[in-house]
Amino acid sequence: MAIELKMEKFKPDFKGQMELYLKWLDKYERKTEEEHPIGLILCAGKSDERIELLELSKSGIRVAEYMTELMPKALLEKKFHDAIRLARLRLDHKGKES
Repeated sequence: MAIELKMEKFKPDFKGQMELYLKWLDKYERKTEEEHPIGLILCAGKSDERIELLELSKSGIRVAEYMTELMPKALLEKKFHDAIRLARLRLDHKGKES
């Protein structure tokens, strides 16, 4: 696994950089019994639409944003509940595909 911490908002060129890291790991570090490496880019901000258009998940890359300032409790609770709701929807969708 490769993890990269960026001090700025996500930029499309981060994808190419992470793909290079993952190819290096795959060629020089991965053992035959291991899965292909995955990458995580931590950014100060991101655009979900831009990330979706880049189809990062097909490359084994995920992007997450970290908070640079503490947000109000009500907003933090809303984001937490939204994340749980989305996770449940994804699990339900995957369960129906099986």
